[in-house]
Parts: sequence; C-alpha cells; structure tokens
Amino acid sequence: MTRPIARVLALLEILQSGGTRTVAELAERLDVDERTVRRYVDRLLDLDIPVRSVRGRHGGYRLAPGYRMPPLMLSNEEALAVLLGLVAGRRSGLITTSVAAVENAVAKVRRVLPEALGTRLDAVLETADFTAPARSALAADAEVLLTVAEAAKERRPIALAYLAGHGGASERVVHPYGVVSHSGRWYLTGLDSASGQVRTFRVDRITTVEPRDGTFDVPAGFNPGGQVLTSLAEAPYQHDVVVRIRSMPDEIRSVFPPAVAVLEEITADPPWTRVRIRAERLDWIPPLLAALDRPFVVEQPDALRDLIKALAGRLAAHADAVDLDAT
Repeated sequence: MTRPIARVLALLEILQSGGTRTVAELAERLDVDERTVRRYVDRLLDLDIPVRSVRGRHGGYRLAPGYRMPPLMLSNEEALAVLLGLVAGRRSGLITTSVAAVENAVAKVRRVLPEALGTRLDAVLETADFTAPARSALAADAEVLLTVAEAAKERRPIALAYLAGHGGASERVVHPYGVVSHSGRWYLTGLDSASGQVRTFRVDRITTVEPRDGTFDVPAGFNPGGQVLTSLAEAPYQHDVVVRIRSMPDEIRSVFPPAVAVLEEITADPPWTRVRIRAERLDWIPPLLAALDRPFVVEQPDALRDLIKALAGRLAAHADAVDLDAT
C-alpha cells in the first residue's frame, strides 16, 4: 500500500472517531500540509464517503451524521480467526508490535463487524485465557466456542453433548467458568452436573451446545488457566511417575511446566520437592532430569530407572569417544 493511500485511510479512521476536525489538526496528525489534507478529502469524496465541510472559526471536516462504514462481511469462523489471531499472537510473543497497536487493530476490526457477531466475539476476548503458544492447530467449531464463551461471560448454564477421548458419548449441564487456549487446543472448565465437580472439557469434543435458563456464581479467586493446567497434569495416563528432586519448585518448573507435573514441596532446608507426572511414555523424562542436573530419587516406576541408566551409559560412551567412528 502506498503512503498516500495509507494516509487517506488514516484520515478516514480519524473522522470515524467522531466530531469535527480542523484542517490544521488533520495536517499535524497525518504529517502533511493543509493542501494535501484537502486533496485526501477529495479522494474520500470520490469514493462516495460523505465528508462534510464545516465553515467558521471552528470549522473543518467531519463525516455526515449517522454514516457508518459498511459491515465487514466475515463469517463467524473468519472473524474469530482474525481477532483471536491478533490477541493470541500478542500474548504468545509472536506479534512483537506494541500492545496499543494490537488493541487498535482489534478495535478497528471489531468496529466494522455486524453488531450481533461483534458482541459474541467480545465474549470470547473477555473470557479467554491463553496459557501457552500453540504448537499445532486443532480447530474447535467456531459456533461452539462462541456459544460457550458467551455463556461464560453471562454466567448462564449450558447443556452439551460430549465425546470423550475413549469414544464414550455423554450429555450434561455445565456451569462454564471460563475458556482457555493451551498448546493449540481450546478447553472449557466449569462445574459439571454429572459429577458435581469442576471438570475440564476439550471444546473440539463438544458436539452440541445449548444455553439454558438461570445464572450461577463463579467461586471467588477461581483461575480458569490454572485449573486447566492442573487437570491436564492430573489426567490418567499409562505411567504414574513420582520423583523426589533436591531443588526448589521454581527451578523444577523450568523443565517440568504445570501442564506436565504436579509439585509438592517436602523440605525447605535442604530443598526437596516431590514431582508427580502422568505420562503415556517415559523416554522423554530422563533427558529433562539430566538437563535439570540436580540430585534426585526415583520412587516409581522401576522402568524409569532403567531408562535413566541407559541414557547415562550413552552419554558416558559419547564422552569417551575420540572420533565419530567410535560411536
């Protein structure tokens, strides 16, 4: 986009914020002279945008009363992708511009969306928590995510049909406390009527969802992101791993994040922490223990000890090698 066109659009953006703008003010904000401002106004008029000239001491330019840009015609899924891409990109560090730049971009897109869709997207932006950048994209149905987020914002129960990982289907009523994006997946956390406990559900496994009448209160201090990370760490897997490590929890967290391990501080001097991990495979744990480089004791399972010894043997062999052929 050439700079003159960009400045014409910037002029339109200023005028859309409302009020009458003097030529001098517009020239200063656009970093052009007053003659160029008038030329940009003519460009807008050529595009049938009703810019009105206001005469007098406080005169200048303004948009015709009641004028609004035509709604941006995006589907629910397209609009969700645009706005969440901006917000998630900023929070994950993928977008390195200023916070103000992202917020302004979100506001501009939001302003030209149809009001009904914009309100539903506001619910997602206000309730969503982002706990980790996405390593892979696993799409959740946009309509389901919008409905769940809207219900969480309004504190309304929802009836949902859910397909569990083992293939079992169920129906239940949930009080949605929040929605969380973690590592490429969306999660719903809230009070589950079937168990009477706070549960975590993958949004992509919700097959149908319908708002119900009534309202509910979220427990004081409830943290949706923390709840989802704890649920993931405590989910049943093939192996229950327990390791005692002579290290402070903060140091252990550098290699075993909350979604992977539950930590229990045992003693403070010297510092010992019990690490509980549920894992489908064990082969990834020994390299992380080696990277942490702190004394540890494997409480269970015995198979983990064998893998650690095998890794130690390979590392020792590599350390003794004098050329590549020797390994």
